[in-house]
Amino acid sequence: MLDKPFDKINKDSSPLIDPFGRAISYLRVSLTDRCDFRCVYCMAENMTFLPKADVLSLEEIETLCASFINLGTKKIRLTGGEPLVRKNVLTLIKSLGSKIGSGLEELTLTTNGSQLSRFSEQLYDYGVRRVNVSIDTLNPELFKKITRWGDLEKVLNGLKSATRAGLKCKINAVALKGVNENELQSMIEWAHNEGHDFTVIETMPMGEITEDRTDQYLPLSMVRAKLREKFTLTESEYKTGGPARYVKIEETGGRLGFITPLTHNFCESCNRVRLTCTGMLYMCLGQDDSANLRKELQQGKTGIELEEAIREAISRKPKGHDFEISRRSSGPAVKRHMSVTGG
Repeated sequence: MLDKPFDKINKDSSPLIDPFGRAISYLRVSLTDRCDFRCVYCMAENMTFLPKADVLSLEEIETLCASFINLGTKKIRLTGGEPLVRKNVLTLIKSLGSKIGSGLEELTLTTNGSQLSRFSEQLYDYGVRRVNVSIDTLNPELFKKITRWGDLEKVLNGLKSATRAGLKCKINAVALKGVNENELQSMIEWAHNEGHDFTVIETMPMGEITEDRTDQYLPLSMVRAKLREKFTLTESEYKTGGPARYVKIEETGGRLGFITPLTHNFCESCNRVRLTCTGMLYMCLGQDDSANLRKELQQGKTGIELEEAIREAISRKPKGHDFEISRRSSGPAVKRHMSVTGG
């Protein structure tokens, strides 16, 4: 059990408020930069991953999560890379899940679905109730092309396992021009028929990849306009704590989310920060400014001292990101890969 860090929680800590008055209540934690896929919009096929010595231990991750919970974090999302390829990851999930109702309100997971058949029941047993599953196409050959190493059947079987275990699944799809744009309508219908919410995401300019992102970029304003030709989209007040803006599709009865970092950024209500598997805290997904929390741990800081380091980092949270994709600059807005930051 990884329960010791929570013994040091200071009940008198006040919540985290950034310079723009936004309460920071949502922590996204990358457990590893490693992944068993090599999606074309995320990373190069021949990726060089971090040495294991550079990665936080599960105990260190839990210590940091404890401090965030003490400072008002209500939701933690575990990401990667692929979080479920991290060795012994269930010990961390079990311990974090035990804190739901004691400060933490929700523990969620973003996954490529490849490991869900193995872990769905335990995820539910340990307190996870919702997972986001990344599926960009229902065409097996195209799925293989996009993910390079992925197996669609294995992912769909994992999705079924998750549903049987009681997990609420949301499907995430990155909109890719000339790749899956003509399939999004049928994917939405499939997802809603299966009882899943569906979210479309614009490709984000993070990290060097083999492809030119200007060739991949599909504005969701165009996607939305095309979907209106088929569906009736009704604005919804539904929120999950993340950046998606939702509509209800009257014809299917299901929800459709749009994550639009480029055409309509989601910065004004940002309540999130991101902790990498190396202990770097990024106050903004689209900025390079960070705080080295692993260094604070190595210096023996715990409790109030560690919380002060977190507060100092939040005091530098910017108003918004610098994402941009254009023909003049097809390189990444930030050099680190999404798999390092953790979505």
